[in-house]
Amino acid sequence: MSSESFENLSYEDRTFSPSETFIGNANAKSDIYDEANKDRQAFWEKQANRLHWDKKWSQVVDWQLPFVKWFIGGKLNASYNCLDRHVLEGRGDRVAFNFEGEPGDTRTITYTQLLSEVCKTTNALIELGINQGDRVAIYMPMIPEAAIAMLACARLGAMHSVIFGGFSADSLLSRIQDADATLVITADGGYRKGAAFALKPAVDEALKGVTNVKNVLVVKRTGQETAWGGRDIWWHDLVDKQSDKHNAEFFDSENGLFILYTSGTTAKPKGIYHTTGGYLTQAAFTHSAVFDLKPETDVYWCTADIGWITGHSYVVYGPLINGATQVMYEGTPDTPTKGRIFELVEKYKVSILYTAPTLIRTWMKWGDEYPNGSNLSSLRLLGSVGEPINPEAWMWYREVIGKNNCPIVDTWWQTETGAIMISPLPGVTATKPGSAMRPLPGIGADVVDDEGKAVGNGRGGYLVLTEPWPSMMRGIWKEPDRYKETYWSRFNNLYFAGDGAKLDKDGAIWLLGRVDDVMNVSGHRISTTEVESALVSHEAVAEAAVVGAKDEMTGQGIVAFVILRGGIEAAKGDALVKSLRDHVAKEIGPIAKPRQIMVVAELPKTRSGKIMRRLLRDVAENRAVGDSTTLADPNVMKLISEGLKSGKSED
Repeated sequence: MSSESFENLSYEDRTFSPSETFIGNANAKSDIYDEANKDRQAFWEKQANRLHWDKKWSQVVDWQLPFVKWFIGGKLNASYNCLDRHVLEGRGDRVAFNFEGEPGDTRTITYTQLLSEVCKTTNALIELGINQGDRVAIYMPMIPEAAIAMLACARLGAMHSVIFGGFSADSLLSRIQDADATLVITADGGYRKGAAFALKPAVDEALKGVTNVKNVLVVKRTGQETAWGGRDIWWHDLVDKQSDKHNAEFFDSENGLFILYTSGTTAKPKGIYHTTGGYLTQAAFTHSAVFDLKPETDVYWCTADIGWITGHSYVVYGPLINGATQVMYEGTPDTPTKGRIFELVEKYKVSILYTAPTLIRTWMKWGDEYPNGSNLSSLRLLGSVGEPINPEAWMWYREVIGKNNCPIVDTWWQTETGAIMISPLPGVTATKPGSAMRPLPGIGADVVDDEGKAVGNGRGGYLVLTEPWPSMMRGIWKEPDRYKETYWSRFNNLYFAGDGAKLDKDGAIWLLGRVDDVMNVSGHRISTTEVESALVSHEAVAEAAVVGAKDEMTGQGIVAFVILRGGIEAAKGDALVKSLRDHVAKEIGPIAKPRQIMVVAELPKTRSGKIMRRLLRDVAENRAVGDSTTLADPNVMKLISEGLKSGKSED
């Protein structure tokens, strides 16, 4: 996609400055940018001093493009930084998590109690033979034990690989195999949309494949009937009997902390690999500066699942390092009513809310009566994450949820970056609806053209990162060449994020979505190739092409074009489409279900056989079809367009 594609876009001239009161009390002041620009390394050293280090580093950064190390020679423990030091410094009685289960059950967990549970779980992992450097797969509902399991792994120096609880057995198996996990931590199930759903059967199905998993540790959450085998152990049988004392060992700054899988542009997911010191430094700094956290008085709620990077950085590590009191909610926003989130904001007096544009747009669709039915006056700051937020949703968020009293921090970052990279600072930045504004202090970002040259204000192009940053990925697990090719081959010496962006006349950054074949559905990056592979594995499908089309609710919706195998009747219509959608859900997970499936006779291909997804996206978004002269058969697009108008297949 050429940079010209981003030129002719709408202009936003509304700005919202922080109040004098907010400016006066803000954690981050306006001089922080000058401080970082003057000496980046000294700036990041200062941020690293937020953490407890058992041994200080001897070198700040070692940059051997594209591989980096930060705080070389330093030693620390992630779990100690999240828990022990708060207890030792007299903050043990502070609430760490207010947990609310979907059925309405609650738990209040202090830092002292959380440390106790993490120590018991750590001792249980030791009993199961887990050591530093081992990989542990975590496949859990959004319950406290998920965070406890992560922190116990970190305490041991073992790496966790959290796998979103909505993924299928096949997706689970591929991630267990790639990381070579030796333990799986899961639950019998969880609660979603008013009913119990099962998790353990997917683990059982996955482990029919070849793995080195020796044990499955299972939390009893729902009490539903659960198949049991020789390697299965109930969490309460093993963890509850352990000592609640464990002396944390301190590990090298570059000791592996976690692997988190994200879709690639090839069918195999990428194991994004993060280490400890630099990641924790940037997660803690950004959580404090961007959300202006006052740990003594704020109640913070990030609605993300821990299966995604947002849950890692802004539910577990960043907030707990900063001593935050959080809300953790298990279920869906519409159960038992569409006002559930707002009721919880009122109940727990949430002051900082960090959520996704998808949910904000859903709230808009449901109607103002739901937020207006609760007292939201405790809110003082709102955040957005996952995909670009359109100005209309931004304004609704400000006016209806924030009552025009709350700054909005619209954040851009990725699994790969580990922490927020581009965002307003709420006590510094005059914000524009829909813009992430500018890189944070200590971060180098720019928008470049096809040749990698800066486009300047008022132009669009490719978003790149120009300097190494502490929380950057250390590579793709076991695939250094793929790491170089995926992120560093498009432009010389620049990290290409895969997103298009525009600089407005004032230099504010506007994210324009992905420019490659990775779709962004409700903030979840899904490879077109993965969905195509799943469709083609269905007995009825010969070939498939998948595109992400604009969707008011989810950012992008998945639209699939399929060619049936010989002898298969397209007349099956709705039944066939349902079968294909269900098949994709089984192969990858429900999040990857196509919004629409169109049965076609042919796909638009160049003479070399490459599918022209750009043209399919035109059709899916009801635009005039672009230049099709390079196609082997230019008539194909006319047939597809006419077919789509006459017979949409939707959920």
